[in-house]
Amino acid sequence: MPLRHRKGRGAVSDRDGRFTARPVEFDAEEAYERALRAPDTELRAMRSRRIISSNSSPDVPFDRSINPYQSCEHGCIYCYARPSHSYLDLSPGLDFETRIFYKPDAAARLAEEWEKPGYECEPITIGANTDPYQPAERTTRVTRELLELFLEHSHPVSIITKGTLITRDLDLLGDLARRKLCSVAISLPTMKRDLKRIMEPRVPSAEARLRAMEQLAAVDIPVSVLLAPVIPALNDDEIERVLEAAANAGAGDAAYIFLRLPHEVKDIFKEWLHTHFPDRAARVMSLVRDASGGQDYDNRFGIRQTGRGPYADLLGKRFRAACRRFGLVPGRREAGLDCSQFDPPGQQQLGLF
Repeated sequence: MPLRHRKGRGAVSDRDGRFTARPVEFDAEEAYERALRAPDTELRAMRSRRIISSNSSPDVPFDRSINPYQSCEHGCIYCYARPSHSYLDLSPGLDFETRIFYKPDAAARLAEEWEKPGYECEPITIGANTDPYQPAERTTRVTRELLELFLEHSHPVSIITKGTLITRDLDLLGDLARRKLCSVAISLPTMKRDLKRIMEPRVPSAEARLRAMEQLAAVDIPVSVLLAPVIPALNDDEIERVLEAAANAGAGDAAYIFLRLPHEVKDIFKEWLHTHFPDRAARVMSLVRDASGGQDYDNRFGIRQTGRGPYADLLGKRFRAACRRFGLVPGRREAGLDCSQFDPPGQQQLGLF
Protein backbone atom coordinates (compact mmCIF):
# COMPACT_ATOMS: atom_id res chain seq x y z
CA MET A 1 0.00 0.00 0.00
CA PRO A 2 1.47 3.41 -0.94
CA LEU A 3 2.43 5.75 1.87
CA ARG A 4 0.45 8.99 2.12
CA HIS A 5 1.36 12.41 3.43
CA ARG A 6 -0.49 13.54 6.55
CA LYS A 7 -1.20 17.28 6.47
CA GLY A 8 0.91 19.24 8.96
CA ARG A 9 3.38 16.41 9.54
CA GLY A 10 6.75 15.63 8.01
CA ALA A 11 7.16 11.86 8.26
CA VAL A 12 4.80 9.73 6.18
CA SER A 13 4.89 6.69 8.50
CA ASP A 14 5.36 5.60 12.08
CA ARG A 15 8.38 3.45 11.19
CA ASP A 16 9.77 1.53 14.18
CA GLY A 17 12.96 2.64 15.89
CA ARG A 18 16.10 0.53 15.80
CA PHE A 19 15.68 -0.64 19.42
CA THR A 20 12.00 -1.55 19.23
CA ALA A 21 10.85 -4.91 20.52
CA ARG A 22 8.55 -5.36 17.51
CA PRO A 23 9.60 -7.48 14.50
CA VAL A 24 12.53 -6.09 12.56
CA GLU A 25 10.94 -6.46 9.12
CA PHE A 26 9.20 -3.23 8.07
CA ASP A 27 5.54 -3.61 7.16
CA ALA A 28 4.54 -0.71 4.88
CA GLU A 29 0.81 -1.41 5.24
CA GLU A 30 1.03 -1.39 9.04
CA ALA A 31 3.01 1.86 8.95
CA TYR A 32 0.41 3.39 6.64
CA GLU A 33 -2.42 2.51 9.02
CA ARG A 34 -0.48 3.82 12.01
CA ALA A 35 0.19 7.06 10.15
CA LEU A 36 -3.51 7.56 9.43
CA ARG A 37 -4.41 7.20 13.08
CA ALA A 38 -1.44 9.18 14.36
CA PRO A 39 -2.53 11.18 17.41
CA ASP A 40 -2.54 14.91 17.82
CA THR A 41 0.43 16.39 19.61
CA GLU A 42 0.94 15.08 23.16
CA LEU A 43 3.04 17.07 25.61
CA ARG A 44 4.77 15.12 28.39
CA ALA A 45 7.07 16.23 31.20
CA MET A 46 10.46 14.55 31.44
CA ARG A 47 12.65 14.82 34.53
CA SER A 48 16.38 15.28 34.05
CA ARG A 49 19.28 14.20 36.24
CA ARG A 50 21.57 16.64 34.45
CA ILE A 51 20.90 19.16 31.71
CA ILE A 52 24.23 20.05 30.07
CA SER A 53 25.41 17.71 27.30
CA SER A 54 29.08 17.71 26.32
CA ASN A 55 30.68 16.87 23.01
CA SER A 56 34.19 16.74 21.56
CA SER A 57 33.20 17.04 17.90
CA PRO A 58 35.53 19.16 15.74
CA ASP A 59 32.56 19.81 13.43
CA VAL A 60 30.67 22.21 15.71
CA PRO A 61 31.78 25.49 17.33
CA PHE A 62 30.67 24.51 20.86
CA ASP A 63 31.46 21.76 23.33
CA ARG A 64 28.36 21.91 25.55
CA SER A 65 24.66 22.28 24.89
CA ILE A 66 21.18 22.17 26.40
CA ASN A 67 18.04 20.79 24.76
CA PRO A 68 14.90 21.82 26.68
CA TYR A 69 12.88 19.37 24.56
CA GLN A 70 13.35 15.81 23.38
CA SER A 71 11.47 15.53 20.07
CA CYS A 72 10.12 18.42 18.03
CA GLU A 73 6.71 19.34 16.67
CA HIS A 74 8.26 21.26 13.77
CA GLY A 75 8.38 17.91 11.96
CA CYS A 76 11.41 18.65 9.75
CA ILE A 77 11.83 15.52 7.68
CA TYR A 78 15.63 15.75 7.64
CA CYS A 79 16.11 16.20 11.41
CA TYR A 80 19.13 14.24 12.60
CA ALA A 81 17.71 14.20 16.15
CA ARG A 82 14.89 11.82 15.16
CA PRO A 83 16.80 8.66 16.16
CA SER A 84 16.82 9.79 19.80
CA HIS A 85 13.17 8.70 20.05
CA SER A 86 14.29 5.10 19.54
CA TYR A 87 15.77 5.15 23.05
CA LEU A 88 12.23 5.70 24.35
CA ASP A 89 10.89 2.79 22.24
CA LEU A 90 9.00 5.32 20.14
CA SER A 91 9.05 5.88 16.41
CA PRO A 92 11.56 8.39 15.00
CA GLY A 93 8.86 9.06 12.40
CA LEU A 94 5.49 10.47 13.46
CA ASP A 95 6.05 9.81 17.18
CA PHE A 96 9.00 12.20 17.10
CA GLU A 97 6.69 14.95 15.85
CA THR A 98 3.65 14.18 17.99
CA ARG A 99 4.94 12.95 21.37
CA ILE A 100 6.82 15.93 22.69
CA PHE A 101 8.86 15.62 25.88
CA TYR A 102 9.85 18.76 27.75
CA LYS A 103 12.07 19.32 30.79
CA PRO A 104 10.27 21.50 33.34
CA ASP A 105 13.18 21.27 35.78
CA ALA A 106 15.80 22.37 33.24
CA ALA A 107 16.62 25.67 34.95
CA ALA A 108 16.91 24.02 38.38
CA ARG A 109 19.24 21.33 37.01
CA LEU A 110 21.34 23.98 35.27
CA ALA A 111 21.77 25.97 38.49
CA GLU A 112 22.89 22.80 40.25
CA GLU A 113 25.53 22.11 37.60
CA TRP A 114 26.81 25.67 37.78
CA GLU A 115 27.16 25.35 41.56
CA LYS A 116 29.46 22.33 41.35
CA PRO A 117 33.08 22.92 42.35
CA GLY A 118 35.34 23.07 39.35
CA TYR A 119 32.68 24.19 36.86
CA GLU A 120 34.40 26.19 34.10
CA CYS A 121 32.34 28.73 32.21
CA GLU A 122 32.16 28.34 28.43
CA PRO A 123 29.30 29.38 26.11
CA ILE A 124 26.40 26.93 26.14
CA THR A 125 24.33 26.35 23.01
CA ILE A 126 20.58 25.91 23.42
CA GLY A 127 18.88 23.96 20.64
CA ALA A 128 21.69 21.94 19.09
CA ASN A 129 19.36 18.94 18.57
CA THR A 130 15.73 20.00 18.96
CA ASP A 131 14.25 23.47 18.62
CA PRO A 132 13.94 25.47 21.87
CA TYR A 133 11.23 27.64 20.29
CA GLN A 134 8.95 24.96 18.93
CA PRO A 135 5.18 25.46 19.56
CA ALA A 136 5.23 23.87 23.04
CA GLU A 137 7.45 26.68 24.33
CA ARG A 138 4.47 29.05 24.25
CA THR A 139 3.02 27.25 27.26
CA THR A 140 5.96 25.51 28.96
CA ARG A 141 8.32 28.55 28.88
CA VAL A 142 11.26 26.26 29.65
CA THR A 143 13.60 28.14 27.30
CA ARG A 144 12.63 31.50 28.77
CA GLU A 145 13.30 30.22 32.29
CA LEU A 146 16.74 29.11 31.17
CA LEU A 147 17.47 32.51 29.63
CA GLU A 148 16.42 34.23 32.86
CA LEU A 149 19.01 32.12 34.67
CA PHE A 150 21.70 32.88 32.07
CA LEU A 151 21.04 36.60 32.53
CA GLU A 152 20.89 36.43 36.33
CA HIS A 153 24.32 34.77 36.50
CA SER A 154 25.93 36.45 33.48
CA HIS A 155 26.65 33.21 31.65
CA PRO A 156 27.13 33.33 27.84
CA VAL A 157 24.61 31.48 25.69
CA SER A 158 24.07 30.80 22.01
CA ILE A 159 20.72 29.78 20.51
CA ILE A 160 19.87 27.81 17.37
CA THR A 161 16.25 27.95 16.22
CA LYS A 162 13.77 28.09 13.36
CA GLY A 163 11.08 29.43 15.68
CA THR A 164 9.94 33.02 15.47
CA LEU A 165 8.73 32.73 19.07
CA ILE A 166 12.27 33.81 19.93
CA THR A 167 11.11 37.41 19.49
CA ARG A 168 9.00 36.99 22.64
CA ASP A 169 12.28 36.96 24.57
CA LEU A 170 13.84 40.05 23.02
CA ASP A 171 13.94 41.68 26.46
CA LEU A 172 16.21 38.98 27.90
CA LEU A 173 18.24 38.46 24.72
CA GLY A 174 18.80 42.19 24.34
CA ASP A 175 20.11 42.50 27.91
CA LEU A 176 22.40 39.51 27.35
CA ALA A 177 23.67 40.86 24.03
CA ARG A 178 24.51 44.26 25.49
CA ARG A 179 26.93 42.44 27.81
CA LYS A 180 28.35 40.24 25.02
CA LEU A 181 26.63 37.18 26.47
CA CYS A 182 24.37 36.08 23.61
CA SER A 183 24.26 35.16 19.92
CA VAL A 184 21.49 33.64 17.80
CA ALA A 185 21.53 31.43 14.70
CA ILE A 186 18.34 31.22 12.63
CA SER A 187 18.02 28.11 10.46
CA LEU A 188 16.70 28.86 6.97
CA PRO A 189 17.21 26.12 4.36
CA THR A 190 14.66 27.23 1.76
CA MET A 191 12.69 30.21 0.50
CA LYS A 192 10.36 28.00 -1.55
CA ARG A 193 6.94 27.97 0.10
CA ASP A 194 5.80 24.67 -1.39
CA LEU A 195 9.01 22.91 -0.35
CA LYS A 196 8.95 24.39 3.15
CA ARG A 197 5.32 23.29 3.61
CA ILE A 198 6.15 19.59 3.19
CA MET A 199 9.76 19.59 4.40
CA GLU A 200 9.28 21.71 7.55
CA PRO A 201 5.49 21.51 8.02
CA ARG A 202 5.14 23.31 11.37
CA VAL A 203 7.98 25.79 11.05
CA PRO A 204 7.25 29.51 10.50
CA SER A 205 7.60 30.75 6.94
CA ALA A 206 10.89 31.98 5.52
CA GLU A 207 9.49 35.51 5.51
CA ALA A 208 8.62 35.26 9.21
CA ARG A 209 12.09 34.00 10.06
CA LEU A 210 13.68 36.86 8.13
CA ARG A 211 11.50 39.32 10.06
CA ALA A 212 12.70 37.70 13.29
CA MET A 213 16.30 38.23 12.16
CA GLU A 214 15.52 41.90 11.54
CA GLN A 215 14.05 42.28 15.03
CA LEU A 216 17.03 40.61 16.65
CA ALA A 217 19.56 42.64 14.66
CA ALA A 218 17.65 45.86 15.42
CA VAL A 219 18.56 45.52 19.11
CA ASP A 220 22.16 44.52 18.33
CA ILE A 221 21.83 40.81 18.99
CA PRO A 222 24.47 39.03 16.84
CA VAL A 223 22.57 36.97 14.26
CA SER A 224 23.80 34.15 12.04
CA VAL A 225 21.96 32.32 9.29
CA LEU A 226 22.25 28.55 9.20
CA LEU A 227 21.50 27.08 5.77
CA ALA A 228 20.78 23.57 6.96
CA PRO A 229 20.49 21.21 5.40
CA VAL A 230 21.53 21.63 1.80
CA ILE A 231 19.73 18.85 -0.10
CA PRO A 232 20.80 17.98 -3.65
CA ALA A 233 18.24 18.75 -6.36
CA LEU A 234 15.78 20.19 -3.81
CA ASN A 235 17.27 23.36 -2.32
CA ASP A 236 20.88 23.41 -3.51
CA ASP A 237 19.89 26.07 -6.04
CA GLU A 238 18.99 28.47 -3.20
CA ILE A 239 22.37 29.06 -1.53
CA GLU A 240 22.82 32.54 -2.97
CA ARG A 241 19.16 33.52 -2.55
CA VAL A 242 19.01 32.51 1.12
CA LEU A 243 22.31 34.20 2.02
CA GLU A 244 21.33 37.43 0.27
CA ALA A 245 17.97 37.55 2.06
CA ALA A 246 19.59 36.83 5.43
CA ALA A 247 22.26 39.50 4.91
CA ASN A 248 19.56 42.03 4.04
CA ALA A 249 17.73 41.05 7.25
CA GLY A 250 20.78 41.79 9.41
CA ALA A 251 22.67 38.51 9.65
CA GLY A 252 26.41 38.94 10.04
CA ASP A 253 27.59 35.33 9.85
CA ALA A 254 26.56 32.25 7.91
CA ALA A 255 27.07 28.50 7.97
CA TYR A 256 25.72 25.53 6.03
CA ILE A 257 25.33 21.81 6.66
CA PHE A 258 24.96 19.09 4.05
CA LEU A 259 22.05 16.64 4.44
CA ARG A 260 22.75 14.13 7.22
CA LEU A 261 20.96 10.76 7.27
CA PRO A 262 22.00 8.88 10.43
CA HIS A 263 20.27 5.68 11.58
CA GLU A 264 16.49 5.74 10.96
CA VAL A 265 16.56 9.16 9.29
CA LYS A 266 17.84 7.53 6.11
CA ASP A 267 14.69 5.45 5.53
CA ILE A 268 12.31 8.11 6.88
CA PHE A 269 13.78 10.63 4.44
CA LYS A 270 13.61 8.17 1.53
CA GLU A 271 9.93 7.43 2.25
CA TRP A 272 9.21 11.16 2.23
CA LEU A 273 11.27 11.70 -0.90
CA HIS A 274 9.49 8.97 -2.89
CA THR A 275 6.11 10.24 -1.66
CA HIS A 276 6.62 13.87 -2.63
CA PHE A 277 9.28 13.77 -5.36
CA PRO A 278 9.06 10.39 -7.11
CA ASP A 279 10.37 11.96 -10.33
CA ARG A 280 13.67 13.05 -8.79
CA ALA A 281 14.19 10.76 -5.80
CA ALA A 282 16.85 8.72 -7.59
CA ARG A 283 18.71 11.89 -8.60
CA VAL A 284 18.65 13.27 -5.05
CA MET A 285 20.04 10.09 -3.52
CA SER A 286 22.63 9.70 -6.29
CA LEU A 287 24.06 13.13 -5.46
CA VAL A 288 23.88 12.39 -1.72
CA ARG A 289 25.98 9.27 -2.28
CA ASP A 290 28.39 11.17 -4.52
CA ALA A 291 29.06 13.47 -1.57
CA SER A 292 29.18 10.63 0.98
CA GLY A 293 31.72 8.23 -0.46
CA GLY A 294 29.10 6.07 -2.18
CA GLN A 295 27.01 5.71 1.00
CA ASP A 296 23.75 7.28 2.09
CA TYR A 297 25.63 8.86 5.00
CA ASP A 298 29.26 9.24 6.01
CA ASN A 299 29.42 9.95 9.74
CA ARG A 300 33.13 10.69 10.00
CA PHE A 301 34.24 13.94 11.62
CA GLY A 302 35.26 16.56 9.09
CA ILE A 303 33.03 15.05 6.40
CA ARG A 304 29.52 14.58 7.78
CA GLN A 305 28.72 18.32 7.89
CA THR A 306 29.84 19.26 4.38
CA GLY A 307 30.29 16.04 2.41
CA ARG A 308 33.23 15.37 0.10
CA GLY A 309 33.95 15.00 -3.59
CA PRO A 310 33.34 17.27 -6.62
CA TYR A 311 29.67 18.02 -5.89
CA ALA A 312 30.33 18.82 -2.21
CA ASP A 313 33.35 20.94 -3.15
CA LEU A 314 31.21 22.95 -5.55
CA LEU A 315 28.65 23.64 -2.80
CA GLY A 316 31.42 24.89 -0.54
CA LYS A 317 32.83 27.18 -3.23
CA ARG A 318 29.40 28.63 -3.96
CA PHE A 319 28.75 29.18 -0.25
CA ARG A 320 32.05 31.00 0.32
CA ALA A 321 31.62 33.11 -2.82
CA ALA A 322 28.10 34.11 -1.74
CA CYS A 323 29.36 35.04 1.73
CA ARG A 324 31.95 37.35 0.18
CA ARG A 325 29.39 38.82 -2.18
CA PHE A 326 26.84 39.62 0.53
CA GLY A 327 29.26 40.60 3.30
CA LEU A 328 28.72 37.57 5.53
CA VAL A 329 31.43 35.98 7.66
CA PRO A 330 31.57 32.18 7.22
CA GLY A 331 31.13 30.47 10.58
CA ARG A 332 29.29 31.24 13.81
CA ARG A 333 29.93 33.85 16.48
CA GLU A 334 30.29 31.97 19.79
CA ALA A 335 33.97 32.98 19.98
CA GLY A 336 33.08 36.60 20.77
CA LEU A 337 31.04 35.82 23.88
CA ASP A 338 32.42 36.91 27.27
CA CYS A 339 32.91 34.24 29.94
CA SER A 340 34.61 36.54 32.47
CA GLN A 341 31.35 37.90 33.91
CA PHE A 342 29.98 34.57 35.13
CA ASP A 343 28.65 34.79 38.70
CA PRO A 344 27.95 31.21 39.92
CA PRO A 345 24.84 30.48 41.98
CA GLY A 346 25.59 30.50 45.68
CA GLN A 347 28.32 33.13 45.49
CA GLN A 348 25.98 35.84 46.69
CA GLN A 349 25.19 33.87 49.86
CA LEU A 350 28.85 33.13 50.50
CA GLY A 351 29.60 36.84 50.32
CA LEU A 352 27.38 37.44 53.36
CA PHE A 353 29.74 35.55 55.69
